[in-house]
Amino acid sequence: MEQKYLIDTNIIIAIFSKTLPDDAKKFVANLSPIISAVTYIETLGWHKATNEQLAPLKDFMSKATILPIDHLVIEKTILIRQQKKIGLGDAIIAATSLVHHFNLLTRNTSDFKNITGLNVVNPYSL
Repeated sequence: MEQKYLIDTNIIIAIFSKTLPDDAKKFVANLSPIISAVTYIETLGWHKATNEQLAPLKDFMSKATILPIDHLVIEKTILIRQQKKIGLGDAIIAATSLVHHFNLLTRNTSDFKNITGLNVVNPYSL
């Protein structure tokens, strides 16, 4: 069975700032772009970004599958926040990954540690 990955905001930023290591670039290049609604908001909500800076991000987002914050994600987010001190955005991203049975591709592994059932992959460690 093919592994699926939910791509976190920090990875998208690294892609467009050209800071991903070569092995990580190759790995990410072979993935279908799947993100949470929170990642969409965080990325395109870049404060004071120019249209020139946002254009390639908008193009990327137009090709990505954006997973919604539906009732199942909301309920899983609540459970995560009841069990762990975690920011709302990260909790929603983790819940989205869990509900859809995806691995989470992120550099911020410490933000997501100790969440039962969540498989976190750091492309910087490949």
